[in-house]
Amino acid sequence: MIDLSGLTQPLLDLLSSFGTGVLGTGGASDGLRSTSTNLDQIYELGRNAINNVNTAWDGMAVDAATSKALRVQTSSATLSDTGNEMATVLDQAAAYVETGQKDLDAVVNSFLSDVSALSPTLGTPVGLAAVVSSAIDHIGQGLGVVSRVQDELSTQTASIQELTPAPSSTSLASASSGASNLASSASSLLSGTGGSVLSAVSSGLSSALSSTSSGSKSATNGTTNNGGKTSTGSGSSSGSSTGSDGTGVKITLPDGSTVEAPNEEAATAVRSAISAVGTPYVWGGNSPGSGIDCSGLTKYAYGEAGVELPRLAQEQHIGHPQVSPGDLMPGDLAVWDGHVAMVVGNGQLVEAGDPVSISSIRTENSGMEFYGFYRPTA
Repeated sequence: MIDLSGLTQPLLDLLSSFGTGVLGTGGASDGLRSTSTNLDQIYELGRNAINNVNTAWDGMAVDAATSKALRVQTSSATLSDTGNEMATVLDQAAAYVETGQKDLDAVVNSFLSDVSALSPTLGTPVGLAAVVSSAIDHIGQGLGVVSRVQDELSTQTASIQELTPAPSSTSLASASSGASNLASSASSLLSGTGGSVLSAVSSGLSSALSSTSSGSKSATNGTTNNGGKTSTGSGSSSGSSTGSDGTGVKITLPDGSTVEAPNEEAATAVRSAISAVGTPYVWGGNSPGSGIDCSGLTKYAYGEAGVELPRLAQEQHIGHPQVSPGDLMPGDLAVWDGHVAMVVGNGQLVEAGDPVSISSIRTENSGMEFYGFYRPTA
């Protein structure tokens, strides 16, 4: 008589090692989202502090502090968005494992049903052949489920790897430590839900996450200023940000950082202005690449976006209400009585000097009266 338990055992072992994929309350993804919520609160406090400082004082020292604070804000908000995105990836990975476990359970029950149906013939060669054939078929189905889930988790691992660029330890040491802890949590999560069957995928995910604590990019790179939320990434792709109302458009700056403009018009204007970097200053000039002045640059850039601006710098204070320093987004204009520059994000602006260049945000310009920051597309 054939050992039926021996035929069933491989399926049972596969099922028991696979895990359920069900995440308990307070697990890795909950921890990530909780941390992101705390970072959002810190960001809001920082935004208010920037605005309060600029309300109470002005001058070069405040400008320098504001520029630095905006960069720190960008870094903290980047961590917040990255945490939420990682939590979503972990939840999806757990869902794949949970579905796989249910599918494996169905395979086991199907085999047991076959055995029950064939039980009257198990004493015959035909019955024994049928049950062995069924066992082989169901083990194949089980391995197919495992292979499918491994492929699905490989996709999640790739998603995690896309989120790995992190601020350097010199600017955010505690953030690096937090990333290392997240790596450990993620590894525990997947190894707990997948067992030895998914150990390779779990190891890959852990490795990807662990690299966030030793990333080589600086705090000003790989980040996105979303006017309150940020994203990481590279390239010049554009689209909605998970940290905004869905209307933002991403832009990659020359320094490698990714920022988010409030809309397509502002994004186009920023790209156009950046394309003119290196152009010599020519008073009254309107030609990127050959010669341009400050208001000529901003008028040209917004003209490329289909937004008409007045020609004189001091008349380009359009778009209301006036934007506070802590709420600046790419495309906003810094307007003086005689000069204008465009905010590009991450504490920087582009302006026509000699030549057109990108520098830190400021409100001081050769003693000119500063009118404020304005958003032409508001």
